[in-house]
Amino acid sequence: MHVLQPKHSIVEPEKAKKLLEELNISSMQLPKIKKSDSYLPKEANVGDVIKIERKTPEAKIIFYRVVIP
Repeated sequence: MHVLQPKHSIVEPEKAKKLLEELNISSMQLPKIKKSDSYLPKEANVGDVIKIERKTPEAKIIFYRVVIP
């Protein structure tokens, strides 16, 4: 993993469900990330919610994506 690449991690199913309820959306309404993306964790499966953490000098920014085939 390169130092400039944001950290990608799988969100636990219970936490993902809670997050989606808070946002009042379904997982398919999240932005998509392909299963073939080289920075995804090896154990990521289609339908998993991925948390992407990007750090800037001012803040830590968090994005969520859903894995598609």
